[in-house]
Amino acid sequence: MAQRVRDIMTSSLVTVEPQASVTAVARLMRDEDVGVVLVTQDDHLRCVVTDRDLVVRACADGADPEQTTVMRASSEDLVTITPDDTIDRAVKLMREHSIRRLPVVEDDDRPVGIVSLGDLAIERDQRSALGDISAARPNT
Repeated sequence: MAQRVRDIMTSSLVTVEPQASVTAVARLMRDEDVGVVLVTQDDHLRCVVTDRDLVVRACADGADPEQTTVMRASSEDLVTITPDDTIDRAVKLMREHSIRRLPVVEDDDRPVGIVSLGDLAIERDQRSALGDISAARPNT
């Protein structure tokens, strides 16, 4: 039996509303020690914003981080997976879309988790460099 996304996903999510500022999201990422935040509205996933998105789509363009909403800095392409999908499907989607994190949603686009490249590395080969780094305590 193939292992499912629900078996390795992180269910502790960091979310913000679409009108949150880039500055507020950056502080939240720092405080929660995460590199991705889910943007939700009425408990439904609207988009995902990563630390790289904040740099490339907001800061590098000279946008005012206090006035720029997270929606402006977020990735337009939203690729999701369900908890019942296989880990192999998660790997396939990450490869196809060149992404490092997949939001896990229920049928109604309600986020219930996230699976990262690091989660997959730990699951597939804990002794790999990525598995070691992903399993290590964060540098703070």
